[in-house]
Amino acid sequence: MANRKKAASNRSRRAEQGKAEAKAEPAKPFAFKDFLKSLGPGLITGASDDDPSGIGTYSQAGAQLGYGIGWTMLLTFPLMAAIQEISARVGRVTGHGIAGNVCRHYPASLLNIMVALLFIANTINIAADLGAMADATKLLIGGPAIAYVLFFGVTSVVAQIFFDYKRYVAVLKWLTLCLFAYVGALAVAHVHWGEAVAGVLIPRITWSSDFLTTIVAIFGTTISPYLFFWQASQEAEDQRVDPGKQPLIHRHSGAQREFSRIRADTIVGMAFSNIIAVSIIITAAATLHASGKTDIQTSAQAAEALKPIAGAFAEWIFALGIVGTGLLAIPVLAGATAYAVGEGRRWPVGLARKPKQAIAFYSVLALSAAVGIALNFTSINPISALYWSAVINGVLAVPVMVLLMFMARRKDVMDRFVVSGPLYWLGWLSTAAMAASVVAMGVGFFL
Repeated sequence: MANRKKAASNRSRRAEQGKAEAKAEPAKPFAFKDFLKSLGPGLITGASDDDPSGIGTYSQAGAQLGYGIGWTMLLTFPLMAAIQEISARVGRVTGHGIAGNVCRHYPASLLNIMVALLFIANTINIAADLGAMADATKLLIGGPAIAYVLFFGVTSVVAQIFFDYKRYVAVLKWLTLCLFAYVGALAVAHVHWGEAVAGVLIPRITWSSDFLTTIVAIFGTTISPYLFFWQASQEAEDQRVDPGKQPLIHRHSGAQREFSRIRADTIVGMAFSNIIAVSIIITAAATLHASGKTDIQTSAQAAEALKPIAGAFAEWIFALGIVGTGLLAIPVLAGATAYAVGEGRRWPVGLARKPKQAIAFYSVLALSAAVGIALNFTSINPISALYWSAVINGVLAVPVMVLLMFMARRKDVMDRFVVSGPLYWLGWLSTAAMAASVVAMGVGFFL
């Protein structure tokens, strides 16, 4: 009884302290430069969503289904923004990522299953991304693809382990610029804009296994499990390295300002991701689908989507786009895996830590990348692997999203900051949409 009264007294004191600090702190005028600096986990998460797996999936979807698949981007934008904002809130409020909260509030068996599934999905995705990066590089300069797999894989791991955290994050932000090649392609491609706009605004559904599998692949590459873990862990990491910040459950002041920052960061990141994605779909539809090439098997075929803007240099732009987005996404994939495993075991985690301070964390990161490299020694088709890795992510996202939504509603996890209102229901709608697409795909195989 005495403990409960003491806890209630502490909560009341923190709340009064937060109100006093909020009143004392003057509101800062809006400055665009400061806004750009505030963009971080959400922007990087959104950009890494358009990784080689995403580019391969969107190119395949545009080539296979034409303009008629563009509506998926309009549908997924609010859904992915909601689930990513919820993930970020969990990290900022608690000071722990998703796995860190699961290990504190749920059975160990559930944690182990979740982390194992994430490790499998992320490792396959890393393997597919490395294979596509190597295939794209080989397209330009020749040579053995496996050598490029080793080079890109080792480079990504070394950069994460030994680069300064702030400089590393800055590099990731700059790498997002390579995605604008597909936006530029729209300006000169022979796009039937009437059909393209109709494809974005009017859903067209075909009850076939190929169509439904493509839908799951699109959902899986836009609403991916590793993105939830990464953004939540990065919010916790940014709070940990900033001496002026504490988890919001310990220091309530400034909560609304932090939530506003998270929402703006997430919306910008997800909007950026979907603009790039719909650009890829429309470009592929206007070039590949229009010429009857509906099945992309190689990077050279995917590169043709950029010929309207680049001509003979299309292969160069495509290769640079694949390599650039791969260098952005592989650290996020491997990092998300390391955060999940490390937080679940309560190890010291974080890219801001020195290697000696988080040996186990960096070992998991290196292991995930190493297995991804090893998978490329098998006979896999890079573009097909990208597509099917997106399908796997779509299937595995469902149980993770269900767990996340229950977690965000628990007061013993989120204290006074439980997710509620429109954001909460939009999160469940996102979960239901993902589950429905997976079930429909399963049914489609029997049609």
